[in-house]
Amino acid sequence: MDVFDAIRSRRAVKHFDPAHRMDDAEVERLIEVAMQSPTSFNIQHWRFVVLRDPALRKKVRAVGNDQAQMTDASLLVLLTADVDAWRKEPQRYWHDAPTAVADLLVNWMGPFHEGKPELQRDEAQRSIGMAMQTLMLAAQGMGYDSCPMIGFEHEAVAKLVNLPADHCIGPMVAIGKRTKDPWPKPGQLSLAEVMITDRFQV
Repeated sequence: MDVFDAIRSRRAVKHFDPAHRMDDAEVERLIEVAMQSPTSFNIQHWRFVVLRDPALRKKVRAVGNDQAQMTDASLLVLLTADVDAWRKEPQRYWHDAPTAVADLLVNWMGPFHEGKPELQRDEAQRSIGMAMQTLMLAAQGMGYDSCPMIGFEHEAVAKLVNLPADHCIGPMVAIGKRTKDPWPKPGQLSLAEVMITDRFQV
C-alpha cells in the first residue's frame, strides 16, 4: 500500500475479529519496522510490551473501561519507554557509526539530559508517539486495522506488566481484522487553520 494511502485510510477501529490470529513472523515484522522510528540521539527508548496472555488481557480490559478491542484484537501492544536509556551504556546506540561521530554524540548525550527530568520524560514520550504512528501505518500497509488507546488506568496496567520504575507508560495499540467499519471521519480542520507560515499573527 502506498504510504499516503495508508495515512489517509488508517482509522481507529473498535470492533475486531476475536478468532483472527497473527503469526509470530507478522508480529516481529511489525515491531521491527516500528523500531525504525526516529529517536533523539538514537537512544531508542521504546519498549514494546506485546500482550499475548489472554488472562492478562482480560485484566487489562478490566482496568481499561471494558474496551472490547483489548481482548478481541489479534495483537495488543503497550508502548512504554525507558526514561533513563540515555545513561545506560550510550555508546551501544552508536556502535556502527564512525568513531568521531559516535564520540561526539555519546559525549553530548549526558550533558543534554543530566538534571532535566522533564526533558527526559518528554523525549521518551516523543519517541513513543513516533513509534506508535509507525506501528499503526505498518499495520495498515499489511492489511490490518488498528486502534490507539489511552483510556485505561495507567498505574494499574503498569503494575500488571511489572513496569520498571525508570520506565514511563504510553498508549496501547490494538491491531487486527475489523468486523465493523468505523464511523465516517467526524470532521477535519481546514489547512488554513492549522498551517502557519513563519509566525503566528498577533
